[in-house]
Amino acid sequence: MAARKEIDGSASVPEFYGKELRFKREEAGLTLEGLVEGSFYGVTYLSEIERGQRRMPVDLAQHVDRVLKTDGFFERRCEDVRKARRKGLADYFADVLQLEKRARNIDEWSPHLVPGPLQLEPYIRAVVQASRPFDTDEEIAEKVAIRRSRAWVFEDREGPGSWAVLHESILRQPLVGPDDMAEQLAHIAAVARRRTFIPQILPWNAGAHPFMMGTAWLMSFGDAPPLMYTEGMYSGQIIDDPALVVQYNKAYDRLRAAALPPEESLKMIEEAAEGYRNGTYPRRPEHRGLA
Repeated sequence: MAARKEIDGSASVPEFYGKELRFKREEAGLTLEGLVEGSFYGVTYLSEIERGQRRMPVDLAQHVDRVLKTDGFFERRCEDVRKARRKGLADYFADVLQLEKRARNIDEWSPHLVPGPLQLEPYIRAVVQASRPFDTDEEIAEKVAIRRSRAWVFEDREGPGSWAVLHESILRQPLVGPDDMAEQLAHIAAVARRRTFIPQILPWNAGAHPFMMGTAWLMSFGDAPPLMYTEGMYSGQIIDDPALVVQYNKAYDRLRAAALPPEESLKMIEEAAEGYRNGTYPRRPEHRGLA
């Protein structure tokens, strides 16, 4: 049996909330299975809430209050936890931020933007200002700091194994000035050269391919089932249905097969960075055929 992991309730509001939930559950003599019985949630989900790794949904909080007879305590505190985790961060991304810390592998498909943890400050500012034009300078600075704090996902050798398929349009459609774009692409190449993540470029003329409808982020864990995350401009969704996750993984394998090999992709990124430096990039793509 795995050793019981203690929860530090002083670490954050979610950990405090989770520790109180565990205390009340155990005080009532209930197992995790016993507490989720009759709800639409599983044991793993509840365990992650107790450890401060997931946000408590309101319907589950209502169920917990009924079973534990806690007079609406956990439902009332849901909003406090949500606000604590949302500061400078989209609410729908709060759970993902916790999950990526536990991921063993992360495979990403990025059709329009450099993946968030690889973005440098000028690029982040351009993305934030385009999607949230009325944010204050302080709010933008906070978002920049949070996104840069996630750089470890791709850069840390102790982090998850990472693979990223990027559409060639990311190289050809600069979101920032030439110097900043050169620095951004050079940064991606430098991280990849350190062997901390593997990039592939999907050519602009690759034709029909999987994931034409949007982003994909596949995560696998050592102690939990894999899941997939997809995101739009103002929303995101975690998909954990086992059959669907298998389908998405197979689709990602087909996407990788359609992309250029890693070394060729890396050279393309480096050539684009150099081209932005000397003013010769982006070139017209129609003269370039598939590799």
